[in-house]
Amino acid sequence: MKRIALLLLVFNFSFFISEAQEPTDHPLLQKFKTFSVIGDSYSTFVGKTEPVDNAQFYPREGIDIYEAAQTWWMLFQRETGIQLQQNNSYSGGTICNTWWNGEDASTVSFVARCKNLRKADIIIVEGATNDNNANSPMGNYVYADWTSADLKAFRPATAYVIDYLQQKFPDALVVFMLNSGLRTDINQSVEEICQHYNVPLLKLANINKALDHPTYSGMRAIKNQLINLLLEHVE
Repeated sequence: MKRIALLLLVFNFSFFISEAQEPTDHPLLQKFKTFSVIGDSYSTFVGKTEPVDNAQFYPREGIDIYEAAQTWWMLFQRETGIQLQQNNSYSGGTICNTWWNGEDASTVSFVARCKNLRKADIIIVEGATNDNNANSPMGNYVYADWTSADLKAFRPATAYVIDYLQQKFPDALVVFMLNSGLRTDINQSVEEICQHYNVPLLKLANINKALDHPTYSGMRAIKNQLINLLLEHVE
């Protein structure tokens, strides 16, 4: 009996070690070594964003996300071996500089935070949900010479963020992650802007949610959909 118990202990320990090891042969790892995220509440977890004092959503009572390992970005890192460089996500952050009730969002917007994002092989922009929910002004499509007034509106601000990241990180693959359930004008605007900049667009679908945010099942679905999109860009 002692021998059987010892063998079981060794087996369980070996299984734990193998599960904890990062993969070294994932096809994406042959092309991409690092990733950074600029996002909103979908990509937060207390103590895991940089800056660390960004507003957080997770963990939250009523959603089965209890540890950072359950987030889409940590699941992505674990499965692929691609290492997170920075997660600059802010719960409630709009892409543009206009928040709820027309209030100024220029300290928490993507426009502001993209300037503090660190270099990586993949730059993931996970946004637009709060511009949708806050009913931020849409504005016009502007692709150069943005004014402060332009950056208060969704379309020109989204173009600015993508343009800025591509200019700052010319060797990186910039990817836009678009939430499901948003307005048609938001979706169509992001599609057009991504086409202009030749940015891969991940349109999330069938994401299980609670309190309008991904559950653990939803996080796994995001991770899977992101991997599938990126596999299309591996030569």
